[in-house]
Formats: sequence, C-alpha cells, structure tokens
Amino acid sequence: MHIPRIASAFVAFLVTLVVLWVGLPLLGPIYLFLVAIAIQEYASMMELRGVPVRRRSLWVVSALTLPASLPAGHPWMEVLGGVPWRELLLIGFALYLLVAEVVTSNRSSLHSLVFTLFGYVWISWGFGLIITLRYTPDGVIGLWYLTFPMLAIIATDVGGYVFGSLWGRRLLAPRISPKKTVEGLIGGLALALVVVGTTMALLPLWTDFRLDVMHLLVFALAVPLAALAGDLFESLVKRWAGVKDTGVFLPGHGGVLDRIDSTLIAVPATYLLVQLLLL
Repeated sequence: MHIPRIASAFVAFLVTLVVLWVGLPLLGPIYLFLVAIAIQEYASMMELRGVPVRRRSLWVVSALTLPASLPAGHPWMEVLGGVPWRELLLIGFALYLLVAEVVTSNRSSLHSLVFTLFGYVWISWGFGLIITLRYTPDGVIGLWYLTFPMLAIIATDVGGYVFGSLWGRRLLAPRISPKKTVEGLIGGLALALVVVGTTMALLPLWTDFRLDVMHLLVFALAVPLAALAGDLFESLVKRWAGVKDTGVFLPGHGGVLDRIDSTLIAVPATYLLVQLLLL
C-alpha cells in the first residue's frame, strides 16, 4: 500500500527537478499559479472565522513579488540598480494595508490588516524565496541550494508516511495533526538525513561546490525539521479554521496549501542557512 505514495513522490521530485533546472521560464509561471490558488484557499479559510482578507491586493502584490524575488546579482536586477525590492515591497505593502484599513475603518479592520499581511509573508513572500534561492549566488550553485529543501520535503513526507503506517504508536501532536506519530517523525527525519546528506556528500563528484562536515550536518538536520514545522503549522491553521483540507485542487491530496506547506518554511530556512553559513 506504500508503493503508490512512494512512486508519486518520486514522480513529483522528477518533475520538480526539471522545473528547477529550467529555472525562471517555468518557475515564474508556476509560482504565480500556485500562489494565486493558495491565496484563494487561505482567504476562504479566514472567512470561515469571520476574518476578511484583501485577496485582490494579495494577488497583485504576489505578482510584483516574482520579479522582486530575483537576487541582486541577477542580470535583471542589475538593470534595476540592485535595489532590495523584496524588502521594500514588504514594507510598502504593510503601509498600503495600514492606510487602506484606516480609510475604510470598520470592526474587522485590524483583523483584516493583520491576517492579510500574514498571508502575504507566509505564502507569497516566503514562497518567493524559491526564486531568490534558485539564483543565489548564481544559476549553477543556486540549483543545488534549492534542491536540498525539495529533497528534504519529499524524503520527510515519504519516510514519515511509511514509518508511521508500519510502526506508528505514539501521537506527535494529536490536537494539531492526529495522524502524525513520533515514529513517523523519526523515520521521516532519518530518511531525509540520509538523502540530503548523501546528495551533499556526492556534490564534489559533479561540481566544484563543497560543504564541510559541520555545514552538511546542519543542513541535513535543520531543513527536514523546517519542512516538518511547515506541515504542522499549516495543520494548526486548518484546525483553527475548522477545515480538514484547504481545498480540492488535487483529489485525495487536498489543496495547494496542503501540498506546499512544508516548502513555505523549509525554503526560507534554507535561504537563512545559506546566507549565514555559506555567503
């Protein structure tokens, strides 16, 4: 019964690898497509709790986040003067929401401001780091930086599912995700550690890029943990909203947010580690 789950994960990884290898021509449209649906799912969940979210504003600022997410060293950004557009866009959007809610003040204005801004940071701004990481510090090394969290996400998911199904007994977080077990957590992290660690160790055979042992261990442990945190956090949001799935984008697999939840935390965590440890 585990074969279909493993096979689908393998196919998903191959498709993801092709998209990452091609880069912006595929990564850009897919980012816009997934983020647009994820925002719709997020706004619908918030409405169940009586929280109005400015989804149109989120769609517009998400489209602007795509070019803003290119790193300073990218040729397109050099034309624009290497300005930190991501940070300026975040500040500008926060100020826009502040003014908009003051002008149209009502009983839900504060909730609307907070949850709209949170939705942007969590979904659009965080997911946009996929594009930033893909070209940090260049298009060659950036491909590997982005492959690490994708490997960790898939390995954690497959390992957690298989180990949890076979040996899961103790619930990990029953109030948030009643199906996750401690045994599944250990299995997912172990498989991710092996997969990510092996890939990093073999990198010198394919490229001139090398990681020392300490950096390898930090990446191989921290990125899978971040992927798990992303999964659990999205489950927390769903429980708060009172829904089982965020949508029906993929029959049997829920919505887009259900599929990219780990990525929304794992990719920013990878970017943080790259900036702190390697650049």
